[in-house]
Amino acid sequence: MESTLKVGLVQQSCSDDREANIKKSMAGIREAAEKGVKLVLLQELHTGLYFCQTENHDMFDLAESIPGPSTQTLGQLAKELNIVIVSSLFERRAPGLYHNTAVVLETDGSIAGKYRKMHIPDDPGFYEKFYFTPGDLGFTPIETSVGKLGVLVCWDQWYPEAARLMALAGAEILLYPTAIGWVPDEQDEQTRQRDAWITIQRAHAIANGLPVVVANRVGLEVLPGGSAEGIQFWGSSFIAGPQGEILAQASVQAEEVLVAEIDKTRTESVRRYWPYFRDRRIDAYEGLLKRYWL
Repeated sequence: MESTLKVGLVQQSCSDDREANIKKSMAGIREAAEKGVKLVLLQELHTGLYFCQTENHDMFDLAESIPGPSTQTLGQLAKELNIVIVSSLFERRAPGLYHNTAVVLETDGSIAGKYRKMHIPDDPGFYEKFYFTPGDLGFTPIETSVGKLGVLVCWDQWYPEAARLMALAGAEILLYPTAIGWVPDEQDEQTRQRDAWITIQRAHAIANGLPVVVANRVGLEVLPGGSAEGIQFWGSSFIAGPQGEILAQASVQAEEVLVAEIDKTRTESVRRYWPYFRDRRIDAYEGLLKRYWL
């Protein structure tokens, strides 16, 4: 297997036109492939608007089966370009049962595996518990022709336990499709929130000696009904190395295709000098299985 891997991501805005959104994602994938990328990450729920700003039963009509229309389209593109694609979809598993699911398409167009979002938020503007059943596939890396991918989704990115379990299971890269931004009443917190979001994911890279790829949405998505309020997604997608070093980063406002080359051999060398795995006190971590000690 190659010691280096060129990876890319697509940071885009979305509309209520599903076909247009997919075409935009595919154009970004093609642009990345032209730059020699072998692995492309798409942002969370890239086929449409972030519908979780409100609770609306009609939104369940947006869900699709896996395999389904999106995996077929992206699978064909993966095969054509001979690349691996990580997509993020609203999965209809059964009547009344839905997941926020990341799907990995292999270079032959087949589904290499999927990951169902484990941590489901429920906050103003992010009413995901209304729509998504928590994942039941665990923290298992997906085997691909470019390596073992530790795919997690958005809210998962704040949990060191999720990144650690993926790393302990042999993940070689951590990937986070994301939809996060500012809501109107958080203006005083904007810089701190974005900085915290970047810092926590760089910390996952450092603590596990793994490169991290993060694709976030960009643009303002207003609340249904023509309200001026909504979420201003802050973009800032990035690719970091195994010591948290930023290899490439997108802007806060622009649609971009980001590309960087990662050195897969650095995980071995970094872990030799920073042997966190060696020094873990696995005999003393029982408390992590408690909700809280008091």
